[in-house]
Amino acid sequence: MTINLGVLVTAIGLFCTLLGAVITFLTFNRNRDKDVKSDASRNAVIETKLDNINHSVNTIAVDLKTSERRWTETDKEVVRIDESVKSAHKRIDALEKEIDK
Repeated sequence: MTINLGVLVTAIGLFCTLLGAVITFLTFNRNRDKDVKSDASRNAVIETKLDNINHSVNTIAVDLKTSERRWTETDKEVVRIDESVKSAHKRIDALEKEIDK
């Protein structure tokens, strides 16, 4: 049995081409899986950071509300003290007028 050299070269060429296509396909799938895992990991890190930021913002909002209540109470107290001081000044002015008479 004699095999023509041209047929043998063609068969080897086809085999190498098919082997190259299979290796390319497997490499593509492997890299795609790595990309998916990498993206999932990156997204998990980003979500964790966003959750931490959200928690911090909520904590700050609660602190601001508490601080706002304290300032509102302080403002009311300052107004009350201011009215008391005005009243005291009026009485002092009245006493000074009586003394100057």
